[in-house]
Amino acid sequence: MKYTFLFSFLFYSLSSFAQDMDNPGTYMTTFSKTMDAMNAKYMAYTSAAAHGHRARKVEKLRQEVLDNITDCRYKMTDLPMYKGDNTLRQAGIDYIKLLYIIFNQDYKKIVDVEELAEQSVDEMQIYLLLHEKVSQKLAGGWADLDNVSKSFADKYHVTLTHQETPLGQKLETADKLDKHSNAVYLAFFKCNWEDNQMVKAMNDKKVNDIEQARSALASYAAQDLKSLDTLKPFEGDATLILSCRRALQFYQQEADKDIPKMIDFYLKEEEFEKLKNNFDVKGNNRTKDDVDAYNKALNEFNASVKVFNQTNQKVNAARSLAVNDFNDTEKKFSDEHMPHYR
Repeated sequence: MKYTFLFSFLFYSLSSFAQDMDNPGTYMTTFSKTMDAMNAKYMAYTSAAAHGHRARKVEKLRQEVLDNITDCRYKMTDLPMYKGDNTLRQAGIDYIKLLYIIFNQDYKKIVDVEELAEQSVDEMQIYLLLHEKVSQKLAGGWADLDNVSKSFADKYHVTLTHQETPLGQKLETADKLDKHSNAVYLAFFKCNWEDNQMVKAMNDKKVNDIEQARSALASYAAQDLKSLDTLKPFEGDATLILSCRRALQFYQQEADKDIPKMIDFYLKEEEFEKLKNNFDVKGNNRTKDDVDAYNKALNEFNASVKVFNQTNQKVNAARSLAVNDFNDTEKKFSDEHMPHYR
């Protein structure tokens, strides 16, 4: 599972550049470079989390991010004001403080919630919403810093040329990729979770619970097959969408066609057990009609057992194929598009 959200980080090349800090271009370049190590470590964290590592497993790396944020804050604090103007420096300090709160508190919440995320659809939606809120805070913090940087440049006649560094490109790509992947994953997760609930109910032979899960699964599959139609391929790559579609088509077939046959078997099994108990209780008092009715019911039940076993084997094989295909495709998709950063 990869459930991380990023913000687009745009850096600037400065057309006016001198060798002394009295030059506003030099000052802005120094200001930007002060945050380079912090941003690199942040990207390493998000990259590791996206490439198959759960947030809890990269907890050590989150601590390293916090250390880099603290170091960056010291460096930014040591940066002098520009000719008495503290606006850019203060904006940098505020932004760094925001990052520390996010990594120290918000990402810690994400780690804590992660263990609950797969326990229900509601918990997963809460988990993804938490990611979304963190992403919005990051984007808002960066927008504030970006606006102050532009105002500072305008005030001191510094021409900013919008050129993304490799790090900036990786961050922007990761942001778009996460939004795409999470939209697809949620569609898969909802059906997969309901399918697991249905299997548990089948193992316990709880017909009402089976039907409840089957109905929810059919609804999710139909709704999310439509939602996939609204998603565009990521940079021309539709493999994740297509794999999810295949999985949802399996779940839809299972819920609409296969499970009703299996529910019918459980009902027939229950009826046969009642008939058998009555037949056994009669003992030597059984009539020929009783024996004929029992033998007929037994033959019908044995036939239904055969249908059940065939259906169950088919569903299990199709389920394994669909789930493995999605998991493999998701990994390949992430490895192909998610920027690696160390």
